[in-house]
Amino acid sequence: MIDPNSLTPVQRIGDIWVKREDLFTVADVSGGKARACYLLMKEARVGVVTSGSRFSPQVGIVANIARSLELHCRFHTPTGEKTPEINDAISCGAEHIAHKAGYNSVIAARCRNDASRRGWTEIPFGMQCLQAVTSTAFQVRNLPEQIRRLVVPVGSGMTLAGILHGIQDLQRKDIKLLGVIVGADPVRRLDKWAPAQWRRNVQLIRCREPYHLPSVAALHGINLDPHYEAKCLPYIKPRDCFWIVGIRKVQNHCNG
Repeated sequence: MIDPNSLTPVQRIGDIWVKREDLFTVADVSGGKARACYLLMKEARVGVVTSGSRFSPQVGIVANIARSLELHCRFHTPTGEKTPEINDAISCGAEHIAHKAGYNSVIAARCRNDASRRGWTEIPFGMQCLQAVTSTAFQVRNLPEQIRRLVVPVGSGMTLAGILHGIQDLQRKDIKLLGVIVGADPVRRLDKWAPAQWRRNVQLIRCREPYHLPSVAALHGINLDPHYEAKCLPYIKPRDCFWIVGIRKVQNHCNG
């Protein structure tokens, strides 16, 4: 495992920079979300409970780390055909609880209640927790001085919130952000978790492709997550810094 308190590299590739959060690995899973999950889970004693969409990498991340820490694991998703992410979690020994498709807030609440009843640690839907914000904020420290714009995929918005806190802490007012929305509207979560004046630094645009439809792509040999990073490629310009949040285990293994 790479030290979760170390900085992941920023690489110059062609005419852009790339922040390689996908290079953080623990328990065979990668990325900033895996780091935050590990930091939350390493103090758990019996088990963990999480929730996510059927296509979310979070369920697999939590299940893989739980197995490595010898913890029980349960995960909640909407009903529907099993995805590679769900099958990966089940293969790690995690128990799958499927709910009739509805609002994410309902599934998240059932996850929270499940964890409370069992006395297990909850890994919240979309990693909506302070640990996710602070661990991402730390990663801003090695961004080169030349960078003026960051491009980042936006699912729950928690990575973007962390980046914004990191930029604020370092007083990097010169950096603007382009957030490519690939899922539900993140504004309410950004209002809760990002700095109060986050709108001054951020332009949000919605990806044209639906979240559940993959856009498999690579960037100079770097495998990109088909539901997140791959959908950002049309919006990246020369001299941008592309923040790669992670790469899901099933995609990383398929592409070698």
